[in-house]
Amino acid sequence: MKKITALLFILFLAGCGLSDSIDTGGSTSQIPVEVLSVIDGDTIRILYEGKETTVRYLLVDTPETNHPRLGEQPLGKEATAKNRHLIESGDVTIEFDVGDRLDDYGRLLAYIYVDGENVQQQLLESGYARVAYISPPNTRYLEDFEEAEQSAQEQERGIWKYENYATARGFDSKAVSENEKTDPDISTDECNIKGNINRKVDKIYHMPGSSSYEHTNPEEWFCSEQEARDNGFRSAGQ
Repeated sequence: MKKITALLFILFLAGCGLSDSIDTGGSTSQIPVEVLSVIDGDTIRILYEGKETTVRYLLVDTPETNHPRLGEQPLGKEATAKNRHLIESGDVTIEFDVGDRLDDYGRLLAYIYVDGENVQQQLLESGYARVAYISPPNTRYLEDFEEAEQSAQEQERGIWKYENYATARGFDSKAVSENEKTDPDISTDECNIKGNINRKVDKIYHMPGSSSYEHTNPEEWFCSEQEARDNGFRSAGQ
């Protein structure tokens, strides 16, 4: 009987050791990191623990810029530009959830912050991301993210301008084409006005064909000059 009890106790300790090796303890600590590059709207490359590592944003999905099968999806470049603008605007930190830290491709899974502000939530609020890839227990901010998504959806921002474009399975580019057929005023090709924010926090928009257009790295894309002005941008010619 004593031997059985001792064996169970050893197994219990071994089980505790295994749990401790993967459990983050529910910590919400933010870890400062150096960003090496912005890959797309929901992925960045960072220096973490002395190694170059790819980070996939938890709980969100943005249109692709270079999908292996579908190529560039509508609003993919705009989502990437928005992500780049956010990432480059301050100091970046990451936060892990309580579950797996790696996805099936070996990428870190994390919440991303710039100067303490959550990047995922800002992407959702601007309409460049949808809530996706919900894998418990990595759901710490799911409710907040769903509220941000709902707000963008109600105001038809970004991906929500196009009915049935954002689906539970991903993004359906055909839906954008169908929307353009029924509503000629909607076209991703026309959303080609570049919004740039310089170091003095001066917001300027550049029209296609202008002298500085090709050399401008956009933080935002607009479909009309009025939309740019409504967002606080002024013409480069002013």
